[in-house]
Amino acid sequence: MSTTTETVTQMVTPTASLKLSTSSIALPQPSCSSQSQMQALSSARASAQSQASSNSISPAAPAHAKSAIYSANANFQRNTKLNDANTIPNPNSDPNTNLNAPKSQKQMTKAERREQQEAQRAAKATAKTTASQSGTSSSKPTSTHKQSASVSGKGAAYPSAATPKKPGKGQDWKPAKGETKEGAYPHLQMDETPRGLRIFSHFGAPKPPAVTKGDIHPAIIRLGLQFAAFKITGANARCIAMLTAFKTVIQDYVTPPNNTLSRHLMVQLSPQITHLVSARPMSVTMGNAIRQMKLEISGSDIDLPEQDAKNALCDTIDNYIRDRILLADQVIQETAGSKIKDGDVILTYARSSVVEKVLLHSWADGKRFSVIIVDSRPMLEGKALLKSLTAASIPCTYLLLPSLPSVLPHTTTLFVGAHSLHANGAVFSRAGTAMVAMMAKSRSIPVVVCCETYKFAEGIRWDGVSKNELAPTPFPPSSTSNSSSQHNLAIKMNPNLSMLSPLYDLTPPSCITAVVTEVGIIPPSSISSIPGALGRVTIGA
Repeated sequence: MSTTTETVTQMVTPTASLKLSTSSIALPQPSCSSQSQMQALSSARASAQSQASSNSISPAAPAHAKSAIYSANANFQRNTKLNDANTIPNPNSDPNTNLNAPKSQKQMTKAERREQQEAQRAAKATAKTTASQSGTSSSKPTSTHKQSASVSGKGAAYPSAATPKKPGKGQDWKPAKGETKEGAYPHLQMDETPRGLRIFSHFGAPKPPAVTKGDIHPAIIRLGLQFAAFKITGANARCIAMLTAFKTVIQDYVTPPNNTLSRHLMVQLSPQITHLVSARPMSVTMGNAIRQMKLEISGSDIDLPEQDAKNALCDTIDNYIRDRILLADQVIQETAGSKIKDGDVILTYARSSVVEKVLLHSWADGKRFSVIIVDSRPMLEGKALLKSLTAASIPCTYLLLPSLPSVLPHTTTLFVGAHSLHANGAVFSRAGTAMVAMMAKSRSIPVVVCCETYKFAEGIRWDGVSKNELAPTPFPPSSTSNSSSQHNLAIKMNPNLSMLSPLYDLTPPSCITAVVTEVGIIPPSSISSIPGALGRVTIGA
């Protein structure tokens, strides 16, 4: 600054003959933050003005005077650039320059960009909530967008938080990898589903009656409604009802011209099966029966008249029901009944049609014993078993699952049914069976599973979580007259409570003593020998 002062003083000398106006020396506005530099610049300007007022400079001033002015300006601008970090805003500068303009996307750090996006999403959610409360959720907040744009000015680097805008042009913006159209961070999006239920979202949940698609037979539509309302429950009952409905479909079927029954009937049955599965997930017994039925259809004689072919298929279905279900149950009754002695206390859980037949047959043979029925919510199937046994004058005790430890010391044998039996010997049955079997095994009580061979599955199961089904809430879904359903309905109306009721669980083979089938009593470790005993390569065939 001292150099600038000396140059200006030397330039304006008393010997000058021209009039020097104050506007001819145009020094830049101070932009340094140092107080001493400001004071030196002010004194230099005052000295120049005092010297110019008392002297005159001719228009033909020496060239060295003009060059001195230019050098002074250049030195001053160079000094101010060195102190750019400490620049003081000039109130007299261009008013269109926005000194408070936000940083651009390239200047912002990753944390700042994330914070900006979160603020934009929060503002968007607030705008939607306000619009829905005022009854104008369908209208767009255009006035807010215009007002925020005018406030931000022309130099704004990004839109305001009240009107977030996606990168790209118009509505053709596509999210980048790992992003969604709701935001670049999908894990920050709120999900209304409780976390406990999202874990079991793959379970087969009960569904309302679906709209029929395609050519669905009325018998299949009626059966689907019964499945969805849980009016037909149990692996055997569902399989028999399905095969009976398929007999009606086959009898009403007419082969189109230029087609054969063995090929076109398969196409006709596919939407029927899909409709039943949409009403309720398919059981292992239904899958094995459908596989056997398709095998018989594909092997039918193409030279056989249509009506004879349909009658033959219906006879095959009747034979399957008789041999694999009804006669199998009779054999299991004889085999399992031989394990019941007079004075025994039989423990059973929920309701199994095979176990019910075993107990009724043993009582009809003159054996005298008592039965303890353990039940649990939400289905409470043990009530139907209790009604059937008490009608035959069998002494029974009914209790819920939490009271099981109090009756185990008096129990001699545990009989349970099965929804399916897998190749590793695990039993997939009604939820709660595993707990009853484990507690009975811990007290050295024999655990006997009554199961037909057509319930065997080739695959293995290690848990009851990978695949399961949820019971409807309230249960039964079509009834609200009894107190139990009203209680469940009151619980479901509570917004702070989520109900999770799996229908099945998996009992490990280590907790099972023996499996009673129509081919004999076998241990769980010998399940793989069942297909060979039936003379087949595969279990479901």
